[in-house]
Amino acid sequence: MAFEEIKENAEHIHEEIHSYIENSVAYYKLKFFKLLMKSLMTIFKFTLLLAFLLMILFFGSIGLAFALSAYFESYIIGFLLVAVGYFVIGLLFFLVNKKWLEVLLIKKFSTIFFNN
Repeated sequence: MAFEEIKENAEHIHEEIHSYIENSVAYYKLKFFKLLMKSLMTIFKFTLLLAFLLMILFFGSIGLAFALSAYFESYIIGFLLVAVGYFVIGLLFFLVNKKWLEVLLIKKFSTIFFNN
């Protein structure tokens, strides 16, 4: 009688382990899907925001170049001044510590990955 009881308990334990594994796999699939969707939405929002900012920068630069061209009465000087301004800004970004972008991205994605 005791042997049959142990056998029944062993079968029950086997079923419970199988159920636990299936539930764990389903849980981790859902967790991975949630994490993936959050990451993709963050990247999509960032890309969309970047596209709008680039359009604003582009049309603002064109407007500034035309305004400077009217002031200096030369299209070449107006557009060259805008180009030199961007060159100086780019040079400053290159010379200044480049770690701020890495830190910003690491902070943003660490809150997504580890704040669940």
